[in-house]
Amino acid sequence: MTAEISEERAAFLARDYSRGFIKYCQLEAETVKRGFFESRVRIEPHHRQQDGFIHAGVMATMADHTAGYAAFTTVPEEYQILTIEFKINFLRPAHGDALVCRARIIREGKQIIIAESEVSDLADGSETLAAKAMVTLMAVHRDRLTSKG
Repeated sequence: MTAEISEERAAFLARDYSRGFIKYCQLEAETVKRGFFESRVRIEPHHRQQDGFIHAGVMATMADHTAGYAAFTTVPEEYQILTIEFKINFLRPAHGDALVCRARIIREGKQIIIAESEVSDLADGSETLAAKAMVTLMAVHRDRLTSKG
């Protein structure tokens, strides 16, 4: 990895992280460094599934989106990040008061970027790894993207 991310870029990505669906899910940025992004969500009743555990969809969304923002820390500002593929392993049910996700870039290519995300359950004053994801992302210049398909 090359130069560090500027403070301005880190602050922008931290603000930008929680928009649209992610804002609805109440996920928030915590730590931003080059090749690394950390997020957190305080668990509310609507984050839980029928048995009281935190819904797998919340954890998968968090793992994917946080990996995407880790990738954003490695590309120029005029590039967008799109997920190509991700695989997640749920290691144990999560039931705590919050989740924290830490995503790291493990392969930084010019166009294809690979990240790993770890989602931990924060319960009873301890942190337990609940899920791990591998995420493949693509960096695309914003001029090449269109919302018209």
